Amino acid sequence: MSIGVFDSGIGGLTVLKEIRKVLPDEKIYYLGDTARVPYGEKTKELIIRYSKEIVEFLLEKNVSAIVVACNTATALALKELKETFKIPIIGVIEAGARTAIEATKNGKIGVIGTKATIQSGKYEEEIKLFNKKVEVLQKACPLFVPAVEEGILSGKLVNQIIKTYLDDFKGKVDTLILGCTHYPLLKDAISKIYPDIKIVDPAKETALDLKEILEQNEFLKNDAKKDEEVKYYVTDGQEKFKEIGIMFLEEDIPKVELVKL
Repeated sequence: MSIGVFDSGIGGLTVLKEIRKVLPDEKIYYLGDTARVPYGEKTKELIIRYSKEIVEFLLEKNVSAIVVACNTATALALKELKETFKIPIIGVIEAGARTAIEATKNGKIGVIGTKATIQSGKYEEEIKLFNKKVEVLQKACPLFVPAVEEGILSGKLVNQIIKTYLDDFKGKVDTLILGCTHYPLLKDAISKIYPDIKIVDPAKETALDLKEILEQNEFLKNDAKKDEEVKYYVTDGQEKFKEIGIMFLEEDIPKVELVKL
């Protein structure tokens, strides 16, 4: 059995890392659409088209399930993907919303992400499905992704960027959803500045949701063959992907294949 995972670029590696913790024996195909990153500035129509192209590529690898490890693609394309393809496909937003609902004590949840994710209102929509009374405060944080990709994860500069975006949440929210797969790399820096805010990383719950879906479909039960290999594909910039990927996975990426979708 194998699993497909995709993101607009490299951030989805935070989700891949969690999947490998709960499903260590499964083969995984990861595609980062690095030629067309960032998705956060693209139209809904383009994001749907890109996502469908990626799913078609992963289906050629005979994957049993696909994880959309990108908040923007989850927000704007997941519904269409589920309607188009007859395979279990999950995103990262539902797991994040559910975890935040369980974590909040004062009923006020903050959500940070790309402009497209925030404008979609998908996190608020999911949170309200669980509890209509919860107040949701949202903020797009466009400088977070470049900071992470440049390896600026601590120090005065990143602290100033964090405070610029998140000081508005101080004293209001008690729970914060990291609504972009790059943001877990800033979790420690955010926690130091706002120690009273519970930070939710949807990646962990998404990995557990995936395992549950695979068990429900009996994919794991009948899977005697163990193959823990991960195959990496990008649409541009193999060397940069390998270089930055070390920060996300905390291990080397031996080989990255270039593909055209």
